[in-house]
Amino acid sequence: MNKPTIRIKDIAQKANVSIGTVDRVLHNRGRVSEEVRVKILQIIEELDYQPNMIARTLGTNRTYRIAALIPDGTIDPYWQESQNGIEKAGKELQIYGVQITQYRFNQHDVQAFIDQATALAQANLDGILVAPVFYRESLPFFEQWHALSIPFVLFNTQIEESNSLSYIGQDAFQSGSLAGKLLHYGQPEGCTFLVAHIAEDIANSAHLLGKEKGFRAYFSQQPALASSYKVISADLKKPGDISFFHQLDRLLDHYPDMKGIFVTTSKAYEIATYLQHTPERNIRLVGYDLLEKNLAFMEEGLIDFIINQNPQGQGYWGIQFLADHLVFKKKVALRKNLPLDIITRENLAYYLEAAQ
Repeated sequence: MNKPTIRIKDIAQKANVSIGTVDRVLHNRGRVSEEVRVKILQIIEELDYQPNMIARTLGTNRTYRIAALIPDGTIDPYWQESQNGIEKAGKELQIYGVQITQYRFNQHDVQAFIDQATALAQANLDGILVAPVFYRESLPFFEQWHALSIPFVLFNTQIEESNSLSYIGQDAFQSGSLAGKLLHYGQPEGCTFLVAHIAEDIANSAHLLGKEKGFRAYFSQQPALASSYKVISADLKKPGDISFFHQLDRLLDHYPDMKGIFVTTSKAYEIATYLQHTPERNIRLVGYDLLEKNLAFMEEGLIDFIINQNPQGQGYWGIQFLADHLVFKKKVALRKNLPLDIITRENLAYYLEAAQ
């Protein structure tokens, strides 16, 4: 049976107060005695009152301006999925007066991030969604937005001291620990594993450092593993050209017992390209994200595991959380940790079909 609609009038009659008093309690404004407030809240819970949010928001004729400060997906295809998620949320929320503007920057150019973040100051914003890939440069903007009482949500990269409304993404530490487990299974004692950061400013990338810490912790926190396996890390530059291959040649020649490589970004395909030309290396490869190039190398068996970070979901839920806070006046969780989905060649097709 359909549940009867509960109106503010019904709550007022049951509480023996005016409709205006109930309205003040619902919106937490005006003066209401504590006794009456508690009574009304108890009746609201008892009747399971659900406000008509469409009518409420359409009635205000209010526009909510949200900025998405995000790396450019035309430079790195990983971020295109986040942009798609933001646009999907924007279409769903347009009816409520939500307007989204994307401020895109080159994720390899600190000044580009600063310029776009600075531009937000002139935009008269109600909320901000940001991927803070540059740790040091993000902090002053967090302070500025906090001082201006502009709520902001982080996605992809968590920065604990940000005072953000929420964070959407994976737990970087647990993600790295999972990668350690995937590389370790079935490998002989005495071998070496490589944590590969590709074309990144590692010291200024909190999420990548978190992944490496988690990876190392998987081995260091188990005494038997700590003494049996070696973990090294490398900051690899200039992917896609011969110098990149030479970097890997030198590393693997120096560590002939290398049995696994963990790529901390979506660029596992760069390592897979190298392994394609050096099949004798016999190295297990773990990386992130369902990019077209990664999928092709997984089909060939050169990438063993992909941990999907769901970039589209990160962008989508980031906007939804801001709308919940601004438009629907809902309490927003401080974190939304997305699942650590493990993709293999065997389940890839099913996973892609389910994600459509």
